[in-house]
Amino acid sequence: MSDQTTFAAAPNPTGTAASFTAFEQTAPQFHNLVVLPEFETTPEAVTASTDRAIATANAALDRLGQLGAGQVTFENTVGALDDIGNPVNNTANRLALIKETSTSAAVRDAATDALKKLQEWAVGLDYRDDVYRVVKAYADTKPKLAGEPAKLLADTLRDYRRAGLALPKADRDAVERMRKELAVLTTDFESNINKAEKALQFTRAELDGVPESFLSQPGVKTGDDEYTVMANITWHYLALMENARREATRRRVDTERFNLAREQNIPLAEKIVVLRDDIAKKLGYASWADFQLEVRMARNAATAIDFEQRLTKGLQPKFDAELEAFRKLKVAETGDANAQIHRWDWRYYANQLKKQKFNVDAEQLRVYFPMQRVLDGMFAIYQRIFGLRFAQIEPPYKWIGDLQLYAVSDAATGEPLGLFYLDLFPREGKFNHFAVFPIIDGKRLADGRYERPVVSLVCNFPPPSPDKPSLLQHSDVETLFHEFGHAMHGILTRARFARFSGANVPRDFVEAPSQMLENWVWDKRVLDSFAADYRDPSKKIPPEILGQLRAAKYAIYGCFYRRQLSFGLMDLTLHTQIHETNAADVLAVSDRVLSDVFLPVPADTAFLAYFGHFAGYDAGYYGYAWADAIAADMATVFAKAPDGYFDVQAGRRLRDEIYAVGDSRDANVSIEKFLGRSRSLEPFLKKIGVESSAGK
Repeated sequence: MSDQTTFAAAPNPTGTAASFTAFEQTAPQFHNLVVLPEFETTPEAVTASTDRAIATANAALDRLGQLGAGQVTFENTVGALDDIGNPVNNTANRLALIKETSTSAAVRDAATDALKKLQEWAVGLDYRDDVYRVVKAYADTKPKLAGEPAKLLADTLRDYRRAGLALPKADRDAVERMRKELAVLTTDFESNINKAEKALQFTRAELDGVPESFLSQPGVKTGDDEYTVMANITWHYLALMENARREATRRRVDTERFNLAREQNIPLAEKIVVLRDDIAKKLGYASWADFQLEVRMARNAATAIDFEQRLTKGLQPKFDAELEAFRKLKVAETGDANAQIHRWDWRYYANQLKKQKFNVDAEQLRVYFPMQRVLDGMFAIYQRIFGLRFAQIEPPYKWIGDLQLYAVSDAATGEPLGLFYLDLFPREGKFNHFAVFPIIDGKRLADGRYERPVVSLVCNFPPPSPDKPSLLQHSDVETLFHEFGHAMHGILTRARFARFSGANVPRDFVEAPSQMLENWVWDKRVLDSFAADYRDPSKKIPPEILGQLRAAKYAIYGCFYRRQLSFGLMDLTLHTQIHETNAADVLAVSDRVLSDVFLPVPADTAFLAYFGHFAGYDAGYYGYAWADAIAADMATVFAKAPDGYFDVQAGRRLRDEIYAVGDSRDANVSIEKFLGRSRSLEPFLKKIGVESSAGK
């Protein structure tokens, strides 16, 4: 038996493979290419990689632009653009990860500057007359294309139109100039959020109610009666907002978190929204939201706004009832008959409701979710339903000491499919939430080999302490299952072109497969496969506790979704109603919408300044609820399957009809092929407690 076969068949999901070389050497048997990225570790290396990628691409574009009308083919025009752009995109992917994870501030800054340069180059690519002339010459031959090539040509021509290539040259040049400026400003906006830090000191009395598991974390106790809380670290923030009994403490943490980056980012936001609006108007769109949504499932701003407003209205009775339940708890706790629920109160009283009405204490449940057991259990489930094998290998390069790397193979054939990194815990200068970063996109290369993808999960879970492992909340486990779904979306691709591979799907669909996978952590059978008290693994979560946990979740869905909808409507409002004449109203408008849809925003905060989605999800945050509606429908496939959430046939359909195809066909087609029927909104409305008539 060869080393390759032994490696590919390795049954242990966390077993260590002999080496990356064994995995790499298996690839040619399947006409695949597997490579690991070479990460830049100095500012000079970052700059050199950027310049080299751009120079190489420009030389290839120059050759493409010299083709005569009689020489054009699909492969040397539209196909060539995907080939030329892929190395540049992979360089940008890698540098985006470095920007968010490097332990060196100088390297992070260099990566930020490099991304600006790469984004400016990408914008400029749309305006190369020589390349456009050649692509149009090929399109004018009216080629008989089908499938992915037909879609690639259609999408490429659409991109040229959306870039303004049909405009008079002066207007086209203005759009190009504004798009380049916009790329710089949005990169700065994101970087300011990453750099923003705020250390808050409290006494033990001020942290009454905050669990000892938090207070004993390294770096939190900083004096005899001094505890330091980082407002910019999400799990620090949540630990206090959910548990601190003193309202003054909650208010201080909430206020400080949502003033982070205020001075830098509100002026940037004013410029960004106006630039976006100006670009959209020059291109003939009513608003930036209409421009952005043309290529998404919603198609236009009116559809997205209507969707969000109908859900907002439908949730009103449940939202009001939940707030009143919270208010009664606050009255009982404070003795103030006139007590009101503020923005800094809702998480705390939602947690109290879980404890008092449903006997659910999220902190006590942590003992069932030690990080490594959760990872191993999740890996086992995903391997089963998708027909995969994971093997841990030693990374040749680590940007942080506890970095993990896994190789993914097809369980039946041993085919190498890709790799994923795990960067699990928070640190200074690191991306402060949870996300999957693509590093190498899947793509069929010119020589016929398929380059398999590489991705990285970047998370911020509570780190281990000297006397206990990293212990997750149930909500953390839900987040992990969600994010790992994105990793699978990236790795399991079969799309021919990088543009269509992995999670490169419409923004209002991309979350749906991952949101669907959150259902797994609410299934008793799934949890029993890995969740156990780390002190006594024979102890599983009692079924009545899971039932209470589920009831507690649904009991605050009104607040959860109204908060989500407030972000979506704020985003859409800014990108339909802010223009050059009222740019100074950006903060006031965002605060008004947030206050109208959810809870009043304190006058001394600037939530928008710390809203990272403003840079990358602009006019697209509605997509979370939109995709969640699709996810609820998709989850019924597993819920009704013979083996439930372990069902291999349903998993294979998800792999083949959703993950493998990416954006190589219309998302609606992929969804309906997976469902085996037309889409329905009913499962989502039922899930969030809205009467069907209210959601129509």
